[in-house]
Amino acid sequence: QVQLVESGGGLVQAGGSLRLSCAASGSIFSINAMGWYRQAPGKQRELVAVISSGDNRNYSDSMKGRFTISRDNAKNTVALQMNSLKPEDTAVYYCNARVRRSMHSGISDYWGQGTQVTVSS
Repeated sequence: QVQLVESGGGLVQAGGSLRLSCAASGSIFSINAMGWYRQAPGKQRELVAVISSGDNRNYSDSMKGRFTISRDNAKNTVALQMNSLKPEDTAVYYCNARVRRSMHSGISDYWGQGTQVTVSS
């Protein structure tokens, strides 16, 4: 199996910063893309940012310039630095990894348990 463990959520005032981290472990041959998604109460889960194994990064428009995604391929970790946080950034943030578990297997999606980020006004 593959496990994704997130850390770094919490409560912060508007304008503040938080850094989320996620570590993947288990039966991993390679990891394709890694990313962060979020889900606010009553809303659908949405993409925050994604980074490929080749370091190509894509951000949701509302996060560009405020959030930075980074990755350590050797450690199978991904991080999200969030600056200039706004109350509308309040959500549960989920780590995602697209994992190949062996040389001959397909790619499957794995998710972390989620970490709460709350931004007060």
